[in-house]
Amino acid sequence: MNKMGTVIAFTFLNKIRAKSFMITTLVLAILVTIGLNIPYFIDKFTGNDEGPATIGIIQNNRPELADSLKAYREKQEAAGFELTEYEQADERILRQDLEEGRIDGYLEFGDSNDGVFPSVTYISKKDTIPQGLQSSLQAALQSVKAEYITKGMLSDEQIAALTTPVQIEAVKQAAADGGNAGAGEAAAEKPATINYVLVYVLIILFFMTSMMTGNMIAAEVTAEKSSRIMEILITSVSPLAQMFGKIIGMFFIGLFQIAIFAAVIGINISLPHNRPVLADFNLDLSQIHVEMLVFGLLFYILGYFLYATLFAAIGSLVSRTEELGQAIMPITMLSLAAFYIGIFSLAAPNSMLLKVSSFIPFFSPVSIVVRVGLGDAPIWEVIISMLILILSILFFGWLSAKIYRTGVLLYGKRPSIKELRKAMRAYKL
Repeated sequence: MNKMGTVIAFTFLNKIRAKSFMITTLVLAILVTIGLNIPYFIDKFTGNDEGPATIGIIQNNRPELADSLKAYREKQEAAGFELTEYEQADERILRQDLEEGRIDGYLEFGDSNDGVFPSVTYISKKDTIPQGLQSSLQAALQSVKAEYITKGMLSDEQIAALTTPVQIEAVKQAAADGGNAGAGEAAAEKPATINYVLVYVLIILFFMTSMMTGNMIAAEVTAEKSSRIMEILITSVSPLAQMFGKIIGMFFIGLFQIAIFAAVIGINISLPHNRPVLADFNLDLSQIHVEMLVFGLLFYILGYFLYATLFAAIGSLVSRTEELGQAIMPITMLSLAAFYIGIFSLAAPNSMLLKVSSFIPFFSPVSIVVRVGLGDAPIWEVIISMLILILSILFFGWLSAKIYRTGVLLYGKRPSIKELRKAMRAYKL
């Protein structure tokens, strides 16, 4: 046990000091930072400064539409834009105000025939409209259009109801004895937005860290074999201690990376310019499902050890690093399948695909997280899935240990299954 602890400490310290690990982690942290700040960069590059945009409106250009738009703006406390009136369409004055920043743009209404709502043109120094401003103007002009077409036949409340998009809510049919109460409970238990975000983040973290650490395990074993260092190592530490020591050491590296990414995400979302974005998404930390975090951590640990043992076994069979990518391709494909099953099932967490995948050990770490966080997975299915995963780890751990113990001293070409089975019979585990 003391020797395994030495291997764990050496693996952990050796990897975090490596330049490749530092560069990879730094690049990923930069990419995460850029991704979280993309909305802010878009607003800056499209000229969307803080505060509502100032829009010019020409009074003698379709005055009835201009009056309707002003009336709409006065009724909305947070319309997203301010209006500046111009009596005449003086191109020189409008252009000067645009250049000096008094207005961000101005609206022009085209001609209309037979009661058809005229075309609307937004003129500014940019060839695009900021996304927030575009949404606000579309909502305002939709109300103006309804009032224009109905010619005062509808009240303000009726126009607001007419222009409000219809919301469709999906509710699972309740049991026969549940009645309407069952439907109400199903609607009340709809997952909050924060749970969708967390499930998405957990899936990505599991895929990234398991693949990165798994590849590092396989690459390190292969490098030790190719340099013949393995012949010296096995004289002081048993192959089993080496294998599980590397796996546990890489597990701590994965947790270390998760801690770094969590800190990067936390710092970025707490920046002043990102707080309004969180408020728009209505992310409430009190709505997080605690059971999702608990089961997510448990299945992350179990899933990591399942994949890590397989990576170590494959790495022990390869003598040259050039062959490593091809050798670990089947495991990579399994992890990609688990990733895509989870990502494409976020909108259908109770699908038959996820239910079946929950009992397949290679896919269950991701499938259970989606079902627990967003669906209605029964606790007995979660427990059975965990037991199957634990039994799979024990089986593949035993098999990988035998392969590792045999393969670390097999040089040259990769052994066939028959040769490997014959060599494994010489060792009792």
